[in-house]
Amino acid sequence: MTGIFLGLLLLMIFAYLGWSIIWIAPLCAAIVAMFGGLDLLPAYTETYMKGLVDFVLKWFPVFLFGAVFGKLMEDTGSARSVAFKLTNWIGTKRALLGVIAGAAVLTYGGVSLFVVVFAMYPLAIALFREANISRRLIPGAITLGAFTFTMTSLPGTPQIQNLIPIDYFKTSPGAGPIMGITAALIMAVGGYFYLKWRETRLTAGGEEYSEPDKGHKVEDVDPESLPNPYLSFLPLVVVVVTLNALKWNILTSLLAGILLILVLNWQHYKKFVKSINDGAAGSVMAILNTSAAVGFGAVVTAVPAFAVLTGWILGIKGNPLISEAIAVDILAGITGSASGGMGIALEALGQKYYSIAQSSGISPEAFHRIAAIASGASILPHNGALLTLLAVTGLTHKESYLDVAVVALVIPTIALAAALVLGNLGIY
Repeated sequence: MTGIFLGLLLLMIFAYLGWSIIWIAPLCAAIVAMFGGLDLLPAYTETYMKGLVDFVLKWFPVFLFGAVFGKLMEDTGSARSVAFKLTNWIGTKRALLGVIAGAAVLTYGGVSLFVVVFAMYPLAIALFREANISRRLIPGAITLGAFTFTMTSLPGTPQIQNLIPIDYFKTSPGAGPIMGITAALIMAVGGYFYLKWRETRLTAGGEEYSEPDKGHKVEDVDPESLPNPYLSFLPLVVVVVTLNALKWNILTSLLAGILLILVLNWQHYKKFVKSINDGAAGSVMAILNTSAAVGFGAVVTAVPAFAVLTGWILGIKGNPLISEAIAVDILAGITGSASGGMGIALEALGQKYYSIAQSSGISPEAFHRIAAIASGASILPHNGALLTLLAVTGLTHKESYLDVAVVALVIPTIALAAALVLGNLGIY
């Protein structure tokens, strides 16, 4: 048990320091194996690598198609065009709402979270400059729109955090709609009013917009140079509608979205090969980071002490939904990855929770939605998506993490509690 906690602690510390999880995950897994009495070499070559490879085998096509879809949306200007249109409707006086809405629409439409960060940052700069709002709120606004309710809670979202539970609970992307919508409203409304309150406080304190340093400045974009926003919106609609209404496989839905982007932006055909190449390359790094964490979890589940830990989690008094939420939330927080932590938890306990669902009368849809929401209520300072966001915006943890923590950790935890209440009442 000491080895498990020591390995998890070191994984969190090293990730926070910016060390790549691709090599620190097996290192920390070796510590777990050593304390757990496993032979080190087989623990790496067999147990760790099997966990890593199994996750890649199952999810790489989704990562690949999703990354290509997002990169094409970015490089053709479609993502920015949709975001510009939304902010025009909302108005520059509501800069925070514009950034949140733009990020939310892109995320719910299937664009990769990391692509959303790059697509929204230039727009956020323009809006915050016009409204004279402190730049330190940009990470909080993008995080709220992209990393919370549209990633985990809204039924039908094509993000990986909503897809992973499907195989374990035999559900669909729209599982637990009442629980999901309730949690989403708490996150969206609560997060927006918090950020609006912060804006008022900062402005009253004399903190105004300031230009980013040279390395993080962005060029102004002429909206007239962007593609038609209504046509640009169509690929997002196609992905969501075909996935949920027509019940297509996520790969087929993403492929339909990709083909529609190519058709609508045929005049940019010279960019297509580079965009697809870049998206494919990005998908490899994204899935390796996640599967490295899953491989670490495979070693953790292989040591005898894990049976004790499992017994403790499953023995938590109350509804088993609560123990699932705790397991997913803790592992997602420690690994710095919502999908990676969920993958570890469900790989170890998913079958047991599904059996509980069948015997207890609790709907598997409730387990699905709780796992998804819990995975997102976990953004600690070493979270991979957060580190990317801060690097892109040129802001520090000291400047922006408090706001991120409120909108992506505190309020989502409240939303998770509300979803748990509904699940225990049998309202899915």
